[in-house]
Amino acid sequence: MADFPEGVALVVGGSGGIGSAIARGFGAAGVTLAITYRHNKAAADEVADEIRGGGGACSVHQVALGDLDSVKACLDQLVQEHGKIHTIAHAAGTHIDQPYVSQLTPEQWRNTMDWDVNGFFHVAHAALPHLRKSQGSIVFISSAGLKRFPPGDVLSVAPKGAIEALMRGIAREEGRYGVRANNVAVGVVDAGMFPKLVERGELSQEWIDAATRNTPLRRFGKPEEIADAAVFLASSRARYITGQTLFVDGGYTL
Repeated sequence: MADFPEGVALVVGGSGGIGSAIARGFGAAGVTLAITYRHNKAAADEVADEIRGGGGACSVHQVALGDLDSVKACLDQLVQEHGKIHTIAHAAGTHIDQPYVSQLTPEQWRNTMDWDVNGFFHVAHAALPHLRKSQGSIVFISSAGLKRFPPGDVLSVAPKGAIEALMRGIAREEGRYGVRANNVAVGVVDAGMFPKLVERGELSQEWIDAATRNTPLRRFGKPEEIADAAVFLASSRARYITGQTLFVDGGYTL
């Protein structure tokens, strides 16, 4: 049995630090790919060129997740070009601040929830009819903060809590059509937001040292390690796994 059927996998947010690693992981598995970006076309093109250079197939699409029509148009184009969509890997996210809940403004809350939660809903809503036809899979990149909350991380963790609830609903309701839905909950990963927060001074060396001590493996994750988990959950090797959250966090949540 092949790990993936014919058709295409879509990595939403494939231009980002973790999303690009997931795209490369699918490419290494021989999967035909499409990746989306919001603003950074150059980064998306670089990822696609790397995958093509390794003999893979990858297309690039600008998608506004807040616009359901934009999401639907992308998926319809992929079906027209590839026949089926068998995987949605969702790794999109905003560059967020790190306020405590008491410091959080209503505007920050609304903007983040709208982009993250409603953006994911648009993707899932548009993708489900296609995934039913392919008996496909959704993999959402979540946060280990849902199990062990890091102070100041509410704008990252809270939207993912809502999305994980939605993913459980998808798994429960869509399993009868062969659709699976699983999450990868990540700890601190040396990619994506983490380097930016360090550069902006929002994460001190004291914070980094404490987070390392609190992680049994005594190091932060690599984006490729998140990609390995995402590719596995999307593949036929995980064909009897749905509605689950796989913590890839070096033991941070123990």
